[in-house]
Amino acid sequence: CSSLAIGTTTGYRLFSLSSVEQLDQVHESNEIPDVYIVERLFSSSLVVVVSHAKPQQMNVYHFKKGTEICNYSYSSKILSIRLNRQRLVVCLEESIYIHNIKDMKLLKTILDTPPNTTGLCALSINHANSYLAYPGSATSGEIVLYDGNTLKTACTIPAHDGPLAALAFNSTGSKLASASEKGTVIRVFSIPGGQKLYEFRRGMKRYVNIGSLVFSMDSQFLCASSNTETVHIFKLEHLTDSRPEEPPTWSGYMGKMFQAATNYLPAQVSGMMSQDRAFATVRLNISGQRNICALSTIQKLPRLLVTTSDGHLYIYNLDPQDGGECVLIKNHSLLGSGKMEENKENDLQPPVPQSYAATVARQSTVPSTSTMPGYSEDGGALRGEVIPEHEFATGPVCLDDENEFPPVSI
Repeated sequence: CSSLAIGTTTGYRLFSLSSVEQLDQVHESNEIPDVYIVERLFSSSLVVVVSHAKPQQMNVYHFKKGTEICNYSYSSKILSIRLNRQRLVVCLEESIYIHNIKDMKLLKTILDTPPNTTGLCALSINHANSYLAYPGSATSGEIVLYDGNTLKTACTIPAHDGPLAALAFNSTGSKLASASEKGTVIRVFSIPGGQKLYEFRRGMKRYVNIGSLVFSMDSQFLCASSNTETVHIFKLEHLTDSRPEEPPTWSGYMGKMFQAATNYLPAQVSGMMSQDRAFATVRLNISGQRNICALSTIQKLPRLLVTTSDGHLYIYNLDPQDGGECVLIKNHSLLGSGKMEENKENDLQPPVPQSYAATVARQSTVPSTSTMPGYSEDGGALRGEVIPEHEFATGPVCLDDENEFPPVSI
């Protein structure tokens, strides 16, 4: 969640999200028009692009050198692409292709998948747990969990009654969140076992289309946005291991009580126990537009990022202790010159509550990404593990910076 990629009618743009006030444009390309898919491999120079001009062709670029690494064509329109440091997944309406990212060779083709008109699929960003999730049915909410390392199906999860609308892994690949087309219930499952861990209700009054589902990097929060004006953030606290330095809270104590009680209650009752209200919310000033959310740490503080299809990035402060209504602190235009755009409403925002400042000062609830369990900049590799050198199909390509991956010696 440290960079943002957008496709436009003229090409694509990449931004760095290292600060709130400044929106830094990393790269802009106008070589391919009408880009509708652009996926960057973390902070590296590898970017995958698909254009409406050639919707069946995937182009892989080293954008800093301005070179094309390779391109592949498929039998029908590419609906989505997912990648981590080990696998590149291409999703069509009725098939999925899995490539080895070190040489872009095709490893596996999953044919005759149920009709998946939106290209819904999720891939764990942790390449040590390269799990892929996709719909197992067009009429029910069954999830197929596929192991991208062993190239075998791990399990199927009967997640919802209705068809799936959203899927998301946490940063370590140990949890999977899902929502159905109704959008009223969001569930979280353990991976690879598929046991239900949490169930959240985001509303009963109306069905909504969940367009974005994302965990925070530390897996403590889950954010869901839809085609309505409300963004919901849920807190996954009942089953999270408590840290010794954190004092026990009333909600944590009650959570453990409920958790213990579910062992003795019928499934229907215990299921109701695990439902919860949103921990924090945001009311957008737009409705009906597609948007994508992220929970990130920028300048050492927890932020909610909302990018809308009209080309704006909204940055909110998230109070990790008390939740409540998130405070809008910045609005950037993504279609302008790439420089920061002042939000005229910023001066009208209420001051951040004192309790939030006190929470931030402790810095116990939101560790930096480099210290989060199970996450590291090398993509989940164990400490001391030697990451193998990678070569691409057209020969060795060094991805510019020594921190970039895959690293290739010259």
